Amino acid sequence: MASILDEYEDSQNTRQSAQQHSRLSAANIGITHSGFVNVRLEEEKPIFNKQRIDFSPPEKINHFAVCNNQLCMSLGKDTLLRIDLAKPDQPNQIELGRKDDSKVNKLFLDPTGSHLLISLSTSECLYLNRNTQKVRSLSRWRGHLIESVGWNKLLGSETNTGPILVGTSQGIIFEAEISATEGSLFNTNPDQYFRQVHSLEEDGKPAPVCCLEVERGLENKYFIIATTRKRLFQFVGKVAEGSEQQGFSSIFTQNQDMLPSFQEFPANMGYSEITFYTSKLRSCPKAFAWMMGNGVLYGQLDYVRPDSLLSDVQVWEYTTDIDLSFNKPISIVLTQFHFLLLLPDRVKAICTLNGQVVYEDVFPDKFGILKKMIKDPVGGLVWIYTERAVFRYHIQREARDVWQMYMSMNKFDLAKEYCRDRPECMDMVLAKEAEHCFQNKRFLESAKCYALTQNYFEEIALKFIEAKQEEALKEFLLKKLNNLKQSERTQITLLVTWLAELYLNRLGQLESDHNSIIFQETRDEFRQFLSSSKHKECLFNNRTTIYDLLASHGNVDDMVYFSVIMQDYERVISHHCQHDDYSAALDVLSKHCDEKLFYKFSPVLMQHIPKKVVDAWIQMGKRLDPKKLIPALMNYSQMGSTQQINETIRYMEFCVYQLTVTEEAIHNYLLSLYAKYKPDSLLWYLEQAGTHASEIHYDLKYALRLCAEHGYLQACVLVYKIMELYEEAVDLALQVDVDLAKSCADLPEDDEELRKKLWLKIARHVVQEEKDVKKAMNCLSSCNLLKIEDILPFFPDFVTIDHFKEAICSSLEEYNQHIEELKQEMEEATESAKRIREDIQEMRNKYGVVESQEKCAACDFPLLNRPFYLFLCGHMFHYDCLFQEVTPHLTVYKQSRLEELQKKLAAATQSSKSRHRPAPKEDGDSASLGKGSAGASREQIKSDIDDIIACECVYCGELMIKTIDKPFIDPQKFEEEKSSWL
Repeated sequence: MASILDEYEDSQNTRQSAQQHSRLSAANIGITHSGFVNVRLEEEKPIFNKQRIDFSPPEKINHFAVCNNQLCMSLGKDTLLRIDLAKPDQPNQIELGRKDDSKVNKLFLDPTGSHLLISLSTSECLYLNRNTQKVRSLSRWRGHLIESVGWNKLLGSETNTGPILVGTSQGIIFEAEISATEGSLFNTNPDQYFRQVHSLEEDGKPAPVCCLEVERGLENKYFIIATTRKRLFQFVGKVAEGSEQQGFSSIFTQNQDMLPSFQEFPANMGYSEITFYTSKLRSCPKAFAWMMGNGVLYGQLDYVRPDSLLSDVQVWEYTTDIDLSFNKPISIVLTQFHFLLLLPDRVKAICTLNGQVVYEDVFPDKFGILKKMIKDPVGGLVWIYTERAVFRYHIQREARDVWQMYMSMNKFDLAKEYCRDRPECMDMVLAKEAEHCFQNKRFLESAKCYALTQNYFEEIALKFIEAKQEEALKEFLLKKLNNLKQSERTQITLLVTWLAELYLNRLGQLESDHNSIIFQETRDEFRQFLSSSKHKECLFNNRTTIYDLLASHGNVDDMVYFSVIMQDYERVISHHCQHDDYSAALDVLSKHCDEKLFYKFSPVLMQHIPKKVVDAWIQMGKRLDPKKLIPALMNYSQMGSTQQINETIRYMEFCVYQLTVTEEAIHNYLLSLYAKYKPDSLLWYLEQAGTHASEIHYDLKYALRLCAEHGYLQACVLVYKIMELYEEAVDLALQVDVDLAKSCADLPEDDEELRKKLWLKIARHVVQEEKDVKKAMNCLSSCNLLKIEDILPFFPDFVTIDHFKEAICSSLEEYNQHIEELKQEMEEATESAKRIREDIQEMRNKYGVVESQEKCAACDFPLLNRPFYLFLCGHMFHYDCLFQEVTPHLTVYKQSRLEELQKKLAAATQSSKSRHRPAPKEDGDSASLGKGSAGASREQIKSDIDDIIACECVYCGELMIKTIDKPFIDPQKFEEEKSSWL
């Protein structure tokens, strides 16, 4: 017993089980029409997998119950075996202690597996709780043979059953409650109460209550299902909220005034059994199956219906091999899609979707007759027992083939629901659904389904083309396009182009049919397709093809729309210009601010809407390059209207004065516009542009030529002044105004000769041209460089001296004053020369005293040992020491000069020594002469050397000051010096 339920034997009918699934595995390896590869490396396990429990009962098994992993068996006459399937090696055996001839009639185990009711053949009932070993008799139940129990799933617990329903062999339904606690001193019975609530009949006679089921629906509505041998009763009623503990008597009371709802079948096999399928634990059942004489009644449970709980009811009639006279079905179990029918020697599985037998398992005779089949609603296992053996069925992936059945029934939504994780099956369902819709003329739905399949694209497209279903074809292409990956560029390009053609064909048809509403809807759909972000890249890469398609259909509006989406604003603007809608073209330009498009379309727009164009240019500001707009401006400034010219000048002024553009071309063009059309502003522009050539941004020569061509002399004078051509400026200014010429004559401040020459020009002009002596005299007062004698030659001989009297007197006074100034300067110069001579004489007599102990400031050796220098500051140096100190600080030129002088001094000294040797007497005069010249040359060389090295004290002079920012150690010799210290 220790190994019970741990070890299993393989089912003897594995081969039969596998055959039931051969229809799906007939083509296990191969490429299907859909394009999916279906490869199964191992044979799929059957749905119903039978296993025999390695258990040999000590006595015959009479009855069997299992629920919530709690298994109870009635063995022999008086033994009860309990096994917790979670602990199969710890079975619990209990003796019922019955000495009479009573036998166990039935076992009833509640959903929690805590309460076991044992119905005896002597119309008695015993109770056993899971947590106790004591079997207790239910005294109130005596006299009734219990055939069925309807457990309370809502209020039942491990210690209390809550109100339950009990059906007897006499057709009476009782309400009872059992408590596992000991109770009070005067009430030790576990049954709290036991009262009749209803009775069932067949053909006017009491009929045994074969099955009872209690379910709670919405809004405290309760449904009670009771079955007899031929009838299925339904009781529906509400229980007040909070009064559930009072039981179900109120439900039967509500149905007393009317006959209970029931279904009856003619055949009677002496008993019936109903089973339910619950998808989740502690939830309401969803389906039922009732085994009775005529077959199996099965269907769904609908808790919303007010009158009946049963819906979608069908009857499965027994097959020919089931004979109620000797081969009656014994039990029934309902699963999600099948019900299992237990016959004396076999088990049949019938699919509830199509009513076909999908599985049949025959048991060998050695195990004996099959007695009962039970399903554990918690574990989902199906148990079958004979007197000597126990079997159980594992139900594995029951829904694996359901999709195919739903597909054959054209219930495609359900079929897809059950093959979501199997793409090859999903593809077959979609293909079948698409074909079904196509045959039923539901082309759009067919297209949507076809787009999700892997069927050949060409076949499907040709199918819709042959059926002349362009809308369906379009829907198919759209869905197919949305399912493509971004990497499948060729396919995307093909579909996008094809769809564009279909849309355009459809729009053309609708436009010719004058169907404005559908036309607008289709256009909106087409534009949405064109603006799809998912296919933007493909549309952009193939925009030329789309443009050609739009052009071939003459669809201008959509071409403009597509151009905007593709940001092909050039095409949009060209379209507006071709249709003379220049304002719209400018709006597009202003909105997108593309500089290149401004340069391209400004000439056309300037011709028609100059003011708006200039406003747009000004709004663009520095983003536009004015130089690139000049061609457009020049074209219409030459041949345009006054408005165009004024707008051109306005934009040029904006560039110059607000954008402060310095481009010469811009300033030259504005200058030309002023010269031609706005001369009043020309002089003002030239004046504010600057007075120096470095400040000017226009071409001076061009400006001069332009002003000269148009006769603007004053402007020419201004340009000449800036060019510093003062003679030309004065010459031209004299043609305009003498005062203007005077202002020009004073400009060359640094060149008195030129200024005098310019004033002479003015004076000559005044005397000779204007013949105005007073003005000529004013020139003398205006320029201090002119004298009366400078301008007298310009006057004619007959002019009287009276006009020059004051000027001549003034000139003579100036001469006298100048003579006096020269005399004073000469006296001062004589005095200065005298003082200098005295200073020189003093310096010749100046001397310094050198003591014998004095030392050189550089080497600190006695000074008198070698030739030395004495400076006024008191520093004394040997000649060679001073030479070494000064030389590094001299410039390269002075160093080379010093080296050259030393070489000359050495040569002169050598020459002097050679001349001191004895020589012939007749040459004595010439030798003395040579000696004197050589001595003079040597003294000059020494003087030059002194000027270089002894011009100042090396410690007190400028040399020391200049060395303040020089390092103590030469950077080039730093590393060498550094290494010498280590």
